Amino acid sequence: MKLLIINGPNLNMLGIREPDIYGKENYTALIAYIEDICRDNKVECDIFQSNHEGAIVDRIQQAYFEGVDGIVINPAAYTHTSVAILDALKAVSIPSVEVHLSKVSEREDFRQVSYAGMACVKTYAGFGFEGYKMAVEFLMEYLGKKS
Repeated sequence: MKLLIINGPNLNMLGIREPDIYGKENYTALIAYIEDICRDNKVECDIFQSNHEGAIVDRIQQAYFEGVDGIVINPAAYTHTSVAILDALKAVSIPSVEVHLSKVSEREDFRQVSYAGMACVKTYAGFGFEGYKMAVEFLMEYLGKKS
């Protein structure tokens, strides 16, 4: 099973940006955490981060041609603004799970709409790094790769 893990804008600033909301661990720790989860579950993963909406759209489209089985996406701020990411996820029809480190439902009003989430089969928010583990395990079960 092959998963694409996409992280959006400012996630590369983990540990620096608002640690009270996003935690004190840095992006390198998040990558290591995801790689460990995937290795433990015998899942191939490609981890991608960009601060640019078009690059994220391009990477989603590329996943279609690579035969990616599932996508875990933390669109970050683009969650609430990007119809382009929504349309890309819908275009490729790859089962996707949305992840957010913080509990966005308890934050500002403008964070209450998730465009990307409209194309996802599941959302995990407010679980910190653990949300990525939940997303990987959910996709394994959803895709019939876990007993």
